[in-house]
Amino acid sequence: MIIKSFEINKINLINSPFILLYGQNEGLKEHTITSLIKDQNITQKYDEKEILDRPDNFLENICSGSLFENKKIIMIKRATDKIFKILSEIFSRKINDLTLFIDAGKLEKKSKLRSFFEKEKECICVPFYPDNEQTLFKVALNFVKEKNISLSASNINFIVNRSNGDRKVLTSELEKIELYSKRGKKVTLEVLRNITNLIENHSINELIDNSLIKNKNKTIKILNENNFNNDDTILIIRTFLSKCKRILELSNEFDKNNNVDLTISSAKPPIFWKDKEIIKQQILLWKPNQMKKNIFKLHELELMIKKNLDNSLNLITDFILNLTIAKTNN
Repeated sequence: MIIKSFEINKINLINSPFILLYGQNEGLKEHTITSLIKDQNITQKYDEKEILDRPDNFLENICSGSLFENKKIIMIKRATDKIFKILSEIFSRKINDLTLFIDAGKLEKKSKLRSFFEKEKECICVPFYPDNEQTLFKVALNFVKEKNISLSASNINFIVNRSNGDRKVLTSELEKIELYSKRGKKVTLEVLRNITNLIENHSINELIDNSLIKNKNKTIKILNENNFNNDDTILIIRTFLSKCKRILELSNEFDKNNNVDLTISSAKPPIFWKDKEIIKQQILLWKPNQMKKNIFKLHELELMIKKNLDNSLNLITDFILNLTIAKTNN
């Protein structure tokens, strides 16, 4: 059954416990999952590769009961059609008290996974399309109203523009503003310039780009010259994730055509001319399987940082420096 992302109130997890969420709007996906499970917690998260490497262990964990859990809520990240056979096995076993979320990126109409979830009665298929500026403005406006933060429409637009069309980044920026406003201080445009998305000297984008091309000296210089703080680390990670996913997509295309210039020129959305050379270097440096590992590590790092915010700056710095010395294609 197909459900639009704005119709999630129609989803009944008891009648339809298997949910496929596909598309590239990660922020809206996270919001949807949180809304559906409410005050419950996800029992366990798996990456598709983990499951494909040890399918029997995964099936055993899924099917076995627990003395401590009445209901299992399982999340499978970065799913593709490769996992379809294993999921079919789960569906055929009619496991009680199981809710299964399948998180996938782009899925073509001919995808077995997408087709199955669209047609089966016990399954829900929810596509997630990128947000436009109007949608993000509404998200930001609702947030500041709910938190009773005084911001003009022009200042909200300023924040939206800084999010680069990413709802997760926007949410992170809004949370920074909420923390600042709780101190009883007025949120002016100058304040927004200082506390949202680093703009002094070297930006987060430049830091990430240089680490991904293994320019260790430049990366260290950016780290030393910018006064990053613990609140910046989540934004760094989410920007890192966005860039890595983009490089993964381009690397997969390069693997097919073996022509890096064609890969860049045919990219959608188009790559800005200033970024073409550095993205070219990144594509040539990182194979898809290596970039997938980086993405998986970033997700793990985000969880660690959320649990240990006081040490977050050290954690993200270690990750970035290790990335610049990691072995790749060269």
